[in-house]
Amino acid sequence: MKPINDGHVAESGLAVVEVAAADDETAFAVQELLATRWAIAPADRTTHEPGEPGVRLRCHLDLRQQPEA
Repeated sequence: MKPINDGHVAESGLAVVEVAAADDETAFAVQELLATRWAIAPADRTTHEPGEPGVRLRCHLDLRQQPEA
């Protein structure tokens, strides 16, 4: 994965969350769970690093905002 950009964590209340999961379905389920509580910039795909187990997903949270209904 690319390094975390300073802008993604420039203020209090901003966070980057990386999910490691066995498969895409599990990773996206965790992202959906986060989206029910906080505003997020969701990931549209997972990544797989050769030689490492499972997949990874990175999404960006804004704890200062409520999720859109």
